[in-house]
Amino acid sequence: MKFTPLGPSGLMVSRLCLGCMTYGDTTKGWHGDWLLGEEDSRPFYRAALEGGINFFDTANVYAGGTSEEITGKLLNEMARRDEIVVATKAYFPWRQSPNAGGNSRKALMQSVDDSLTRLNMDYVDLFQIHRWDERTPIEETMEALHDIVKAGKALHIGASSMYAWQFAKAQETARANGWTRFISMQNQLNLLYREEEREMLPLCEDQGVGVIPWSPLARGRLARPVGEGTVRSETDGVGKMLYKDDEAADQAIITALADIAEKRGVAMASAGLAWHFTRPAVAAPIIGASKPHHIKAAVAALDIALTDDEISALEAPYRPKAPTGMGMPLPPMDKVSVLDG
Repeated sequence: MKFTPLGPSGLMVSRLCLGCMTYGDTTKGWHGDWLLGEEDSRPFYRAALEGGINFFDTANVYAGGTSEEITGKLLNEMARRDEIVVATKAYFPWRQSPNAGGNSRKALMQSVDDSLTRLNMDYVDLFQIHRWDERTPIEETMEALHDIVKAGKALHIGASSMYAWQFAKAQETARANGWTRFISMQNQLNLLYREEEREMLPLCEDQGVGVIPWSPLARGRLARPVGEGTVRSETDGVGKMLYKDDEAADQAIITALADIAEKRGVAMASAGLAWHFTRPAVAAPIIGASKPHHIKAAVAALDIALTDDEISALEAPYRPKAPTGMGMPLPPMDKVSVLDG
């Protein structure tokens, strides 16, 4: 395994992060039948640790909080706390009621305490805002995050999926007030969605912010030939929304990736992940794993150095897309009640 500092911090993370959205109670939250319960999840945490992965990412909203519960229980059993890096996120409502969700001071203070309880940990290494909150002044959000760090509940803070101007505004707000700044940006980046290359990636590279892409294999689309499906691909409504534009270009990219993988004798997932390491700002793609070979294929990507010709072949078919994965507003206040949930 290879390691790198996360952004401008001294926090050392593996070049791969295990995304824990796959693990949780199928009866909780808004995720589908592809979730794995605690015992089915156990081998993946073990394989990640044995493969050298020390970085684990979850969120309070994943499977109604049960992803955090499983992540905390298994990591506490399998690893020393000082040897792992645990990240979680807050923003999406955990109940349909006022103040349950968003990036207000009240919501973030409640969220971090709830997450620590579910994880059974004294602190998280990285506490992230899952989206931009249009309702809350950014000054309130950044001061609350700063106070969470100063209280020892989080060591660092990060952000996820917003426009570059929003991220720059948040960073400048923190800088101007002497508050804690974000060290990482968790955004959507893969061969089928490269819109982040326009502004966010250059901004992060210029400012030394570490990028930890989500969906680096486009929710599995870059791990299998065109036409092959899975239970998740058939039932994942979010994935269908994210990758619905310019199907012809996407299929050309997937075909090019399959050709490169075949010629190299590696898994498509390995070659697809290797592309991320050609982007200087990328610290650690967040991988999903629901089958035994997934982690092995991800680790293999670290030893693949794509040639200029291979990179060109993968990138040439790409066509611009409308930004996705960012515009997820909170429910209107007249649609929630203190009695909901």
